[in-house]
Amino acid sequence: MFRAFYPDRYTVSAYVIDFEELYKKGYRGLIFDIDNTLVPHGAPADDRAIRLFERLKKIGFQCCLISNNKEPRVKMFNEKIQVAYVYNAHKPSKKNYIKAMEIMGTDRSSTVFIGDQLFTDVWGAKRSGIPSILVKPMNPKEEIQIVLKRYLERIVLFFYKRSLAREKKVEK
Repeated sequence: MFRAFYPDRYTVSAYVIDFEELYKKGYRGLIFDIDNTLVPHGAPADDRAIRLFERLKKIGFQCCLISNNKEPRVKMFNEKIQVAYVYNAHKPSKKNYIKAMEIMGTDRSSTVFIGDQLFTDVWGAKRSGIPSILVKPMNPKEEIQIVLKRYLERIVLFFYKRSLAREKKVEK
């Protein structure tokens, strides 16, 4: 029932993902959400984000930020990162996930999306045919409409985790 919203992976942070392993598996493009994925909502790129993107570029990844925010917010975050970006993305619409891949020169089989929300980030990636990695939100202080979505996300994540537990029992 909720499978349309299930991520391909769920982890504590974008900063603990084994990007070298993703590169070995053939992924060449990374699409990132910004707020609560890379930094707390509204924050500029911090040293950790800057180091992450320097590392990703050295590995060989093309990167693109995709955000529902307006351009001034995305541009401000990107000043020290210097990657491609798409603002006003209307996630979960597929259009700008596809645009991000076109900008990076990648396709569905070589791109991964990383974000913190099921109903915008993960669902948009899934609708676009892109694998997704859901990360836990960085900052609990969020706008009211996001807080309400988080309650629904908890329900979906409950069933997602339960399905993972069942799959592990089957594998044994």
